[in-house]
This record gives sequence, C-alpha cells and structure tokens, in this order.
Amino acid sequence: MPSPPFATRSVAPVTGRYDGVLLVDKPAGPTSHDVVAAIRRTFRFEKVGHGGTLDPNATGLLVILLGKGTSLSNMVMGSDKHYAGDMLVGTVTDSQDTDGTVLERKPCDGVTAEQLRERMTALVGDSYQVPPMVSAIKKAGVPLYKLARKGQDVPREPRLVHVYSFRLHSWQPPLAHFDVVCGKGTYVRTLCHDVGQALGCGACLQSLRRIQSGRLNVADAMPLEQILTLDREALAERVIPYYRFLNEYAGQTTPGN
Repeated sequence: MPSPPFATRSVAPVTGRYDGVLLVDKPAGPTSHDVVAAIRRTFRFEKVGHGGTLDPNATGLLVILLGKGTSLSNMVMGSDKHYAGDMLVGTVTDSQDTDGTVLERKPCDGVTAEQLRERMTALVGDSYQVPPMVSAIKKAGVPLYKLARKGQDVPREPRLVHVYSFRLHSWQPPLAHFDVVCGKGTYVRTLCHDVGQALGCGACLQSLRRIQSGRLNVADAMPLEQILTLDREALAERVIPYYRFLNEYAGQTTPGN
C-alpha cells in the first residue's frame, strides 16, 4: 500500500516548547531581520529565522521560525500569499513604490474603475515578471538592492510567476485599493507598476499588508510590540509546535480557499 501524502503523515512530537512557528503582525518600519533580531535578543533564542521577507514599510503576517522550526523555511517561503494594498496611480518611481525617487507624474483623472479592473485581470495567470532593482535577488553574488543603493541598474532575467487573483476593491483617484493572491516570487510592486504602464499614466505601490501565507493567517498573529512584552511562558502558548505545523499546516493551500 502506498504511503499517505507527506502533509497527512503522522509526525511524532518534537521535544522543545520553542521549536516551531510564531505568527507576528509586523508594523511598518522594521525590516524582517530587525524583527528576527528583536525576538532573538528578547527571549535569548539561539536559532530564529523567518519564512519570507516583508519590506520595511509593509505590515502584516511575518512567519517567525524558532529552533527546529527554522528547517521549515523553504516550505513556508514556497507557499502562496494573499496581500491587500493601495496603488498610487499616476506616479512612477525608481523603486516601484512610494519609498523611491519620483521619475514621472501624470494625471489619472480619466482612469475608470473598469479600466483598472481590465488591466489588473490581464495579469492573472502565468506571466514573466522582471524583478525590481530593490529586490533581494542576487546578481554575481550581490543582492540587487545593494547595487541599487550604489545607483546601478543591471539587466535582470524575467521570472515566471503566477497570480491567482488581482481584484480592485475601491477607486478614489489617485488611490486604488486592491487585494492579490499570488505564488512564490511575485513582486506586488511590479504588478502595480505594470498596471500603470498598461494604463499609460504610471503607477506604484503605496502600502502593502500580508494577510495570509499558505494556511497561516494574520488574524491568528500577535502584534510585534505585544509579543516583545511576553514572558517565555506566555510566548510558548503562541508557538505552533513543529509537529503540529507539519500535520496541520504543511499542505499547500491557496489563500482564501
């Protein structure tokens, strides 16, 4: 008889209350590395990592991996993601978000909600996306964002990405509020940039919040500032144990399903 699928296989408990996954609601400001460092320092953990970077000004679900949970990194990073955000239409920047230098501004008063939905829907499915220069992808061993800080713009190979849905919720010029469900490696800022190019007036990402990563949801996360006030006993109650994660969360599920 064939073995059952990996995600449904019974896994023996792993010794250690702090081996597993901690769900953090990250505020705007700190980098993902800052969050990892704060948790390591506050609780004196030796092994702490995360399951997928959030940009400093992005908020929402940051999956923190503790102890043996750090071995789950590839599994968590490879899961599909659900984001909500705001697109600033009519503005083009060098970073494809509002943190960058403005390159161009054009009026967007003539853009309709229907035109926005049409351009957003056109990006649903498989497509090749050129990573932005502010990404962590490496060129000759150097992260692109480090080259960007030096004013360099180097050729990047397009990467295959998948967008499950890209929906407009409201349009109050110049801001378009949206949500997007996408696969690993998709840059939401580039989706916004591409929508702007298709409209002819440009666009960039203004704000972004991660709602879900695989089966993990920000509704089950605790704000970082609250986590840092917990004692170790209270923190242990927030950790999804390693064995439980493998049994209950490891199977890939598209967010929203």
